[in-house]
Amino acid sequence: MDTFIQQIINGLVLGSMYALVALGYTMVYGVLNLINFAHGDVLMIGAMTGLTILNLLNQHAPDLPGYIKLAIAIGGAIPVCMIVNVIIERVAYRSLRNAPRLAPLITAIGVSTLLNTFAMMIWGRNPLPFPQLLPSDPISIGGALISPTQILLLALALVSMAGLVLLVEKTRMGRAMRATAENPRVAGLMGVDSNKVIIATFALGAALAAVAGVMWGANYASIQFSMGFLPGLKAFCAAVLGGIGNIYGAMLGGIVLGVIESLGAGYIGDLTGGFLGSHYQDIFAFVVLILVLTVRPSGIMGERVADRA
Repeated sequence: MDTFIQQIINGLVLGSMYALVALGYTMVYGVLNLINFAHGDVLMIGAMTGLTILNLLNQHAPDLPGYIKLAIAIGGAIPVCMIVNVIIERVAYRSLRNAPRLAPLITAIGVSTLLNTFAMMIWGRNPLPFPQLLPSDPISIGGALISPTQILLLALALVSMAGLVLLVEKTRMGRAMRATAENPRVAGLMGVDSNKVIIATFALGAALAAVAGVMWGANYASIQFSMGFLPGLKAFCAAVLGGIGNIYGAMLGGIVLGVIESLGAGYIGDLTGGFLGSHYQDIFAFVVLILVLTVRPSGIMGERVADRA
């Protein structure tokens, strides 16, 4: 039971990061009907930017508390990621809105490669250590252990997701986003500026990815230029699992996928008689994706998004 509780906690921590990234995928798809495969690299940009800020703080203000340093790192990474994502939309995607769907997909893969290359040129190709900012003493919950960093990660993810829901459901921009996702042409006739909505969608998704990127580094203590590919791909699987285009589905899909992956990593050795180890945990995301696409292509909370005429 202790192992089970521990894997559930690990799954919630991992799933909350998947959920933050999956929200970026699902919002862009809902508004623009586009899969932005460069989104995982925005997480990497957030982690790298946060590390750069932390290194500067450790040099010039080493006595600041770890929580303050982490808050400054996240606060600095968010605008950088938002600017990067808005530039990606403006340069790479805007001219392809009416192109065949294969064109923006190939462009997204190209943008991902460019971001990886630029990051390698700026920060190098070797893994970089992420400084430990919070106390390392774990807290015991039902026989399982959770670190202060993981508690903060869960709290930030919860606050970020709640803030996004309030923005989408209660604000004027949120209504414009929902209207554009439902029918962009009719929304335009009603006075909604689709360009502003799309820019806001990319910016919001980037802000959530920045939070996930910095906390990913704080949780795993190591980052590198290629770190965004696999989390981005798994977050896409989470978005499909929950129902692409549905923000509640993206949150649920991320949490479910994280728990499945963590439980699988904890028990795969016993289930296979030691043939497979915990390092095979990556297969679970893709097995889940195949099952969902086979049994329920619309996802757990999937809904039909507006068709483009």
